[in-house]
Amino acid sequence: MASLQRTIGDFDVAEEAVQEAVVEALRAWRLGGVPDRPGAWLHTAARRNALDRLRREGRYQDKLSLLAQKSPVGERGTVPPADHDDRLRLLFGCCHPALAAESRLALTLRAVVGLSTAQIARAFLTSEATMAQRIVRAKRKIVRAGIPLRIPDDAEMPQRLDDVLTVAYLTYNEAHLTTSGEAAHQRDLADDAIWLASMIALSLPGQPEALGLLALLTLQDARRPARFDESGQIVILRDQDRSSWDIAAIEEGLRLLARAGARGRPGRFQLQAAIAACHCEATSWSETDWLQILTLYDRLVVLDPSPVVRLNRAIALAHVEGPAAALHEVDTLIERLRGYHLLYATRAELLRSLGRWDQASAADAQALRLTSNVAEQRLLRRRLALGPGTADLSTVRSLVADLGQSPGDA
Repeated sequence: MASLQRTIGDFDVAEEAVQEAVVEALRAWRLGGVPDRPGAWLHTAARRNALDRLRREGRYQDKLSLLAQKSPVGERGTVPPADHDDRLRLLFGCCHPALAAESRLALTLRAVVGLSTAQIARAFLTSEATMAQRIVRAKRKIVRAGIPLRIPDDAEMPQRLDDVLTVAYLTYNEAHLTTSGEAAHQRDLADDAIWLASMIALSLPGQPEALGLLALLTLQDARRPARFDESGQIVILRDQDRSSWDIAAIEEGLRLLARAGARGRPGRFQLQAAIAACHCEATSWSETDWLQILTLYDRLVVLDPSPVVRLNRAIALAHVEGPAAALHEVDTLIERLRGYHLLYATRAELLRSLGRWDQASAADAQALRLTSNVAEQRLLRRRLALGPGTADLSTVRSLVADLGQSPGDA
């Protein structure tokens, strides 16, 4: 898609041509088998689809010369090795500052990562119709303004890089506990997010935040084997079998975090990775260093004062200063996170810890209404079925860490 868009300069045509090629492949390869050079097959099909679409739209002659200049298929019918620069150009092009912040992130998640409009809307806590409008406007502006697909220079890099990293971060969030479908999580999508973070870090070795994000996702993914039981039920962090965590992945995540920290330019992804490291390094739930986690959150809130980060900080606060102090912080966020199920799940546990059973049940019920993840729904129903007398402050942090909270908190 990056190659085709760069050639013809039309985002919509490139995206739709590639999507049509994938659909054609799914049909043809089931009947005739996977070709020897599937990449070349897809390139050729997408290029043909682009020509057909341009012809139908009356722009054939304008674009034909561009497509004819260079075929993406080599002399022997092979496709050259994937170019990291091409992928980065597409990422940075979608994250151009000429686009509104919410639009550029949404567009990249849709066009580059392949999330559905509904999934992106849930990630941004907005309606699907609103998100669809943002994506359409962003595509039109790229074409109308002639926004180039290029890697920014050093002066532009910090602002643009944060958006690119956020795309990989939100992709992993969606995979961690999916917002749609019957599956509780999406293994392939998680792998894609980690691959994307790896590609960015490899291509931009001088950027510590790129290393920080890769460390964060690596540490988070190390806990994957313990997050669900055999029946697909969520196992909260407090109860996970830590011997099943991927020790090699934890060690790799810690090495990546150390490399990022050595550059002396801390950022929000490095701080979230440090929080994840605190959990991974604790030999048991009772050994968790909550004061260190709260201190890291205090630094993170300065860089990222978003309501979700403040909610996470409140959960850590519960383990340091108690549930009453944390509940006060959570209640200040209700207006801004009214549609966010984890606000109510967190509030329910804090209320239960304070013996306010009826209010806790009402908050759990509201969280259940707001989540579409099947594993979260099961866990919330179990909590509602247990009723009064089941509060345990240690479940507050553990529960929310495994109810889809951001990777840095698990």
